[in-house]
Amino acid sequence: MRTFGKWLGRALILVGLGFIAFLIFGPGYVERERNAVNWQGPYPVSEAAAELHDSMLVGDWHADSLLWNRDLTERGSRGHVDIPRLLEGNVTLQVFTAVTKSPAGQNYDENTGDGMDNITLLAMGQLWPPRTWNSLVERALYQAERLHDFAAASDGALRVVTNELELDAILIERVEGIAVVGGILGIEGAHALEGDIANLDRLEEAGYRLIGLHHFFDNELGTSLHGVGDGGLTDFGREVVEEVVARGMILDLAHSSEAVAREVIEMTDIPLIVSHTGLRSACDAHRNFPDELMAEIVANGSDEGGGVIGIGYWADVTCDDSPDGVARVIMAAIEALGVEHVSLGSDYDGSVAVGFDTSELAALTDALLRAGATEEQIRAVMGGNMLRVLRARLE
Repeated sequence: MRTFGKWLGRALILVGLGFIAFLIFGPGYVERERNAVNWQGPYPVSEAAAELHDSMLVGDWHADSLLWNRDLTERGSRGHVDIPRLLEGNVTLQVFTAVTKSPAGQNYDENTGDGMDNITLLAMGQLWPPRTWNSLVERALYQAERLHDFAAASDGALRVVTNELELDAILIERVEGIAVVGGILGIEGAHALEGDIANLDRLEEAGYRLIGLHHFFDNELGTSLHGVGDGGLTDFGREVVEEVVARGMILDLAHSSEAVAREVIEMTDIPLIVSHTGLRSACDAHRNFPDELMAEIVANGSDEGGGVIGIGYWADVTCDDSPDGVARVIMAAIEALGVEHVSLGSDYDGSVAVGFDTSELAALTDALLRAGATEEQIRAVMGGNMLRVLRARLE
């Protein structure tokens, strides 16, 4: 009996050590696997491209960096985005998007929201506060807290932007040569509201200004591009859309179904965005809306210049994740939609593999120059169009 007790004690110690090792090494291993860089450099950056890139306002509509257990004030050895790398890439504006639910086995064709949720496991494994383990809205609020904490610890290198005055302050400091990034909070899927419109007040108070209606599954607002339903918006979905419009928030149709996109167009007259996507005619993937629907989306809110699509950097939407591959899709989008409707939407740190991280964005500028884009077109795509939409919506 004494021998059994001794072996049991040793077994419990081994289990405990294994659990501790998982907490220490597991999340980092998962992120390295999920957010790889298929680097094929060194990428060429001419003197002209480097000079142009350093003189531009650069903005990105979508990064999921708050999901992972990294200190974004430090230059990381994994993932795609942190404050030092944003500054190296001359990024002025970065939308940090909160992911609150992700179905196991997610794919671009068909998912349900009823099975195992990856974010629950990630929240527990990364030792997020217990309040986040079974609450989507608490997960969103916690990720907002993380961004505010990073800003407080960044010695002025990161500031959270919630209105036009704060946006202007960032732009003035950049002109003055101050190294600062403006961070904007967004939601990837309004299932984070948990079906209660009052939770939009909580998210807005926490700093959220961009609302994506869907992610990989149908939710209380309506159908996802990757769900199982065939409808559009629900009554709750229409209520959320109306509130987003009334509050001066930015409405994101990435991951929404085509039916939802068309209903939103019918009931709104504001610039809309598709924050991270490709172009169907340039990369024939279900993840990309048809070009005709993209044209209708960006035509919305024409009195304020219309909306934009953010071109992603991963091969599922571009068919080539190199700087040249992304530049090819950007040029195709300029041709199909007009230069004023094309932006950047990396999907960095969004469980995708990319060809370059945010520190190497000058390589994309170089690729665009070599693809025949003019300086004016590049300035518009790299940040000018994003700034126009932000000014049209932020109050």
